[in-house]
Amino acid sequence: MDISREVGILLLSVLYAFVGTLLLLVGYRLFDRFTPTDAQKKIFEEGNVAVAVLFGGFLVGLAIVIAAALSG
Repeated sequence: MDISREVGILLLSVLYAFVGTLLLLVGYRLFDRFTPTDAQKKIFEEGNVAVAVLFGGFLVGLAIVIAAALSG
């Protein structure tokens, strides 16, 4: 068992997780900017479940695309 290879794989996995999370956050912010209302306010202050479900579905779809793109 080569420890340096395992550490390299671990570091790449952490890097991919960081890049995927960053891309997901950027996608969320862009989607929020292009919607007519402030989703943060609607979801967290007003408790609008429909907006939360919309954004949740968007994030799941975007996460699938990002995962497919990063996995090669």
